Amino acid sequence: MEDTRPSRGRRRPEDPAQKTAESLVYGKNPVAELLKSGAGVDTVLLAEGMAPAVAAYYTALAKEAGATVKRVHPNKLRMMTGTESHQGVAAFASEIAYATVEDLLEAARAKGEPPFLVLSDGIEDPHNLGAVMRSALLCGAHGMVIPKRGGASVTPTVIKSSAGAAERLPVARVANIGETIRRLKDQGVFVYCADMDGVSLRKNNLTGPIALVLGSEGSGVSQLVKKLCDGVVRLDMAAPGTGVDSYNVSVAAGIILYEIQAQRGALGEK
Repeated sequence: MEDTRPSRGRRRPEDPAQKTAESLVYGKNPVAELLKSGAGVDTVLLAEGMAPAVAAYYTALAKEAGATVKRVHPNKLRMMTGTESHQGVAAFASEIAYATVEDLLEAARAKGEPPFLVLSDGIEDPHNLGAVMRSALLCGAHGMVIPKRGGASVTPTVIKSSAGAAERLPVARVANIGETIRRLKDQGVFVYCADMDGVSLRKNNLTGPIALVLGSEGSGVSQLVKKLCDGVVRLDMAAPGTGVDSYNVSVAAGIILYEIQAQRGALGEK
């Protein structure tokens, strides 16, 4: 019987806070199981010359897991894994200490502040996720919520893109963003999402217990999630007819999060 457990390369030392530990997983079954498990994956390496159908399979799994795919020479995989038995595929796995949604709410209570959370409804680009986390930390958010599947997880690329914010901002990972929104609303949190057909940012009261939902780069916030939200926020734009019809998700997040911080600060909520 073939062993399907992840084959890991030499691990890097963990930092004192046990925040990240990156390792190399290789072999077709181990990498497939890793990608399906919902664990954080930064990059999937596929050997040049791999059969197109096989490459397409791992590319699809990587996209679902929020990982980047790179094609490399088989010799590079051999040197990285230290074996000829890499089967043409490897992945860098990242393990972090995720919090729970309740941990994020408790962090707000401990500070005597109304909750301020940021939710990702499928942000796929790890650079964008890192930039959003950086803005969230600097604007006083108590934490971020990301999905286990269908979006970028907290990987070394995210940590680097966040300028270290990902190591300081608590992150919860949930199976269902929609169910999380329902739970937050039950606890008195007013949930907004960012979308082009919403109400102008300047006309929204963004004080009190609040959560902001940000959608994926391509399709934005899903219709199901949008229907669950209490309000929809729109950013006004001054370049009609140019073909540029939206802000980058990390830019939009920075603008909205700063406005939330400003309104909360004006009422002494932060």
